[in-house]
Amino acid sequence: MKSSPENRIACEILAGNAPQKGTIFNIQRFSIDDGPGIRTTVFMKGCPLRCVWCHNPEGIKREPQLMWFDVRCIGDMECVEACPKSALDLRPGGMVIDRSVCDSCGLCVVACPSGALELVGKVLSTLEVLEEVKRDEVFYKNSNGGVTVSGGEPAVQPDFVLELLLLCKDSKMHTALDTSAYCSADVFKTLADASDMVLLDLKTMDDEKHLEYTGVSLKPILNNARYLADSRKRTWIRTPIIPGYTDESENIADLGHFVKEEMGFVERWDLLAFNNACESKYDRLDLEWKLKGVASLDSSVMEELVALARKHSGVDVHWSGPTRARMKD
Repeated sequence: MKSSPENRIACEILAGNAPQKGTIFNIQRFSIDDGPGIRTTVFMKGCPLRCVWCHNPEGIKREPQLMWFDVRCIGDMECVEACPKSALDLRPGGMVIDRSVCDSCGLCVVACPSGALELVGKVLSTLEVLEEVKRDEVFYKNSNGGVTVSGGEPAVQPDFVLELLLLCKDSKMHTALDTSAYCSADVFKTLADASDMVLLDLKTMDDEKHLEYTGVSLKPILNNARYLADSRKRTWIRTPIIPGYTDESENIADLGHFVKEEMGFVERWDLLAFNNACESKYDRLDLEWKLKGVASLDSSVMEELVALARKHSGVDVHWSGPTRARMKD
């Protein structure tokens, strides 16, 4: 009897072959917005897109990055003294990190007595991640949940992600791939086929705007979306609703037409309302937050967009975000 890919992977690792290693910036337990049921979301580091509104800037670069938390700092200078590159300078206005010389060695993190410095991004093996996500197997089973691999962009680390998906499947855990689909057709096919379902990010149907907003072309994304349609893979669409970028009615209508006319087999469409809670992350990474001061979208606006999305796509449409969370409180 021919063994399945996931069983072969598991057998190879058990036989002594080294498991793949990947760089991860978070493993979030009890996620309820990253696929059906209660899930654990594994966030891979590295992304080819440069979305203006990115709410996980710590996931853009593949390498680990140093972050400083001002509220934890007690002014101790041990971290500065521990840095072999002299990359740290604690001034009255805060910590200054010379990122041109910082190599994220982590010695300052170890030296800091208050935990004010953290390295975002940890190298783990697939077996280490598998052990972590299996802690909540009972919740997956009781809620029809599972494991979601997100990012960043999972396709940046395809070998690791493939092995993790297959190991999860071998452990009878449901898997979802949360992806921008900006990657080669071969990589996308391999990862999509290894997943039980795909959460596909679609932002705009205008290629020029897509290039302006994200830094990459829309064309390979749409080609990979069409592969999902042809394969009849269980698919959810996810669209970030960003004021001044993707919140126009015309954009939602265009996306709806594509979903209805070219994808067909779409189970659900999620509209993700703009979230400005990530501003502090940009500060800690010394990055510019171009949407600073932009307010959250009103719930009435989101409800109108949901109705429009349903009208043009014919699929089940939901929305989430900080405004909706406040409505539930």
